[in-house]
Amino acid sequence: MSNDVFKALADPTRREILDRLKEKDLTAGEIADYFSISKPSISHHLTILKTAGLITQEKKGQFIYYSLNTTVLQDIYSWILKLKQ
Repeated sequence: MSNDVFKALADPTRREILDRLKEKDLTAGEIADYFSISKPSISHHLTILKTAGLITQEKKGQFIYYSLNTTVLQDIYSWILKLKQ
């Protein structure tokens, strides 16, 4: 687990993107529709989330769909549980 994960999770917009992706896979345009910020800003947030391994992307036709990567979240959860012990 890298510091990139915690950096990515520190931002409320990125946390909201993750919340949206837990419901279903979305394109960048669909994600942008939920926010009142520019599409380049959404793209920047998606890049940070992708670099941290929190999301994955898959090209389907002409669109790129983003998905939540629960493996990284499980690693974080396990780490937090170990801290509690």
